[in-house]
Amino acid sequence: MSLELRQLEYFQMASRLKNITRAAQRLKVSQPNITVAIKKLESELGILLFDRSQKQLSLTPEGAVFLNRIEAALRCIEDAVLEVNDYKQLQKGTIKIGIPPMMGAYLFPKIFSGFQHLHQGLDVLLFEEGSMTIREKLERDELDFGIVIITNVPSTLNVLPMSRSQLMVCVPADGALAKKQSITSEDIARSNLIMMKEGSYLREILQGRLREWGITPNVVLESSQVVTIKGLVAHGVGIAFLLDFICISSTEIKSIPFEEPIYVDIGLAWKKDRYVSKAAQAFIDFCNESNGRVI
Repeated sequence: MSLELRQLEYFQMASRLKNITRAAQRLKVSQPNITVAIKKLESELGILLFDRSQKQLSLTPEGAVFLNRIEAALRCIEDAVLEVNDYKQLQKGTIKIGIPPMMGAYLFPKIFSGFQHLHQGLDVLLFEEGSMTIREKLERDELDFGIVIITNVPSTLNVLPMSRSQLMVCVPADGALAKKQSITSEDIARSNLIMMKEGSYLREILQGRLREWGITPNVVLESSQVVTIKGLVAHGVGIAFLLDFICISSTEIKSIPFEEPIYVDIGLAWKKDRYVSKAAQAFIDFCNESNGRVI
């Protein structure tokens, strides 16, 4: 039996996406190439890896066992390639970073400009997702780092605390609530709410707090775009919940703390027990040395 690395990579991607066509698009090869490679793999193994009787491609029990084994092997190969490439002494490299939309426009430009000034040969790719989604992608090795809320992170992730921020209630600057020094649960119960979309850890925090208060929230809109949320608040559509450093420069909305303040810790997260390339280590060192100054 002579299994090829390409066959295993095709099988892995088709398993993840549950679709041969999307796998071909992601890997930038033709669909027949993947189909032939997987059929050859099944023939060499003497088993069916996929159940093709359903509309969506799904793994057979044997296929699920095989995927679990080869994913570990492919990660080892990827780490070996990364380690060899380290001999290039940071002349080239790519770092994939996930950052929540609420933080992206406000934090990433500072982080990126500072890091690029020190390491011009390294490419930094930004992926905007909610904190919960970023954590999941770190676990699946789809991202190198996440700049996320690090409260209750899984034990499988390393974290480097960077800053503590306060969650604020954003209200129209000309509205009745703008005169208050703090916002109570009764104020929130009487208001229309604009919430971040699912996948945001801040949303989970808020939903937990609302349950504690016995409030059924009147959510009128959801968005993952901070600019959109701020615009809706400014026009009196409802109130929203954003971190303090996002609200500070706005004149059309006013940010007011909760009566019982809510604080969150923001930091850098990456997966434990995975080889850290020189490029990745350079980014960790940069965040550590500039701790508190980029946020």
